[in-house]
This record gives sequence, C-alpha cells and structure tokens, in this order.
Amino acid sequence: MPTSVAIDDYLKTIYHHTEWQSDRITPSQLALVLGLAPSSVTEMVQKLAAQGLVTHRPYGPIGLTAEGERRAAAIVRRHRLVETWLVREFGYGWDEVHDEAEILEHALSDRLLEGIDERLGRPRFDPHGDAIPDASGVVRREPFVRLGDAAPGHVGRVLRVSDRDPTLLRALVDAGIDVGRTVRVTDAATAAIDDGEPFALPAGAADAVWLTA
Repeated sequence: MPTSVAIDDYLKTIYHHTEWQSDRITPSQLALVLGLAPSSVTEMVQKLAAQGLVTHRPYGPIGLTAEGERRAAAIVRRHRLVETWLVREFGYGWDEVHDEAEILEHALSDRLLEGIDERLGRPRFDPHGDAIPDASGVVRREPFVRLGDAAPGHVGRVLRVSDRDPTLLRALVDAGIDVGRTVRVTDAATAAIDDGEPFALPAGAADAVWLTA
C-alpha cells in the first residue's frame, strides 16, 4: 500500500490544481508536477480511486471525492499554517518556507498545530495569499483573475502569488509586488503599482500572480 505521505502529496497536488482555475488535473499534468513517471502515477491514481479518495476514468481527468477533498484540505491547512508560522515567528522570507513546510506538515501533532493556529490568531491566508482551510476544511476566497488574463486597465489587489518558484518570488519583492498591494495592469508584460509608472513584469509573473476580479 502507498504510504500516508505519498497519498497526502497526491491529494494535495490535485487539490492545488483547481484552487485558482476550474479545469481538473490530467494524469500527465500530475506526473509532471510530481516529477514521476506516468505509469507510476496511473498506478497510484488507481489505488487512490480504490480507497474512495479520487474519481477517475482511463485517460480522463482526476477529481477528489468528498473524502479526498477533506483529507487534502487537512494537509493543505497544515502546510499553510506552518508557512505562516515560519514567516511570523522565525523571520523566514516567503521564498524560503515552502520546502520547510513540506517536511514539517507531516511531523506536527494535531495538538501542536492547533496551538500554532491559536497563537497566530487563526489566520485565513498564508504569506503567499493562499487561503488556509479552517479545521472543518472550509475556505473563503474573493473573486479573482490571473494577472495574465486581466484586461488592460484592470486595477486589483494582489490576492495570491504562486510559491512554486523562489527566484520569481524574490524578483516580485524587488519589483514591489506583494500580497495586498494594488496593481494596475497595462498589458500581460507590464503593470504599475498604485499610481506609479508602468514597468516590465518579471518573467513568469503573469502566470503566478492573482488579483481581485
């Protein structure tokens, strides 16, 4: 049987895929994100389906069942609370916390996690703007648009920045783009902060930044 950690990583990846867009993940996309062979992913997805955690038909997209969603939200909650804890309590940068949280999310007891949540004031969002599910798995988000899909002239507050690329996170900080800042979109390659002059966005920003719709 697959290990609990392996199951959690699969469920978390499937959960992430549809947080900020509606298309379900395909087996090939899942293999690419996880860095695994497609055959290994196919075998694992079949095992997850047999356990009632995902829905899947051959060559089709993968979805989470209600139980899969519950379990995925629980591990996502752990990951994002740990990231928030490391930034607030230990002075980590937002580009430094993802890998640490990947390790710690599997090691913390429920009691310690509850203590961290209480100490932090039960935050709703992590340092990257991703919603932290509450203890029952519920998340609350504002309507959003990806920066690259926003129309020229759109003005929105930065809701979320993908944490996949630490180099891009550092480049966004250097450009003054952070969660909560107001951005005016000029086009897919340029934008302005508040009432400032437009500037060229760092490479990859259009696909990694989400604004209020």
